[in-house]
Amino acid sequence: YFIGIMGRMYGPGKGHAASSLPYRRTPPAWLKITSREVISTIVKMAKKGVPPSMIGLQLRDSMGIAQVRAVTGRKILRLLKHNGLAPELPEDLHCLIKRAVSMRKHL
Repeated sequence: YFIGIMGRMYGPGKGHAASSLPYRRTPPAWLKITSREVISTIVKMAKKGVPPSMIGLQLRDSMGIAQVRAVTGRKILRLLKHNGLAPELPEDLHCLIKRAVSMRKHL
């Protein structure tokens, strides 16, 4: 029979599992890095050409900063815009263009 909504073949679930942001918007007590140090790290990475999403991943994995906004009060892209380092195209649009170019090259 046909239910109408895609989901698991042999179970009731639809696979909408995802993590949620913590309720507290303050940095954790064990984090000893200041917001100025985080901002300078973000600016250094952006000057090397690292995209904003990869900056967030590296901060999370190497420095233990889960949410940059909790530490600095601003998001990564807003910090980059403030320092004049924001990309001219949004990152998702840039990735879509790269994907379309590689698809054209493949065909």
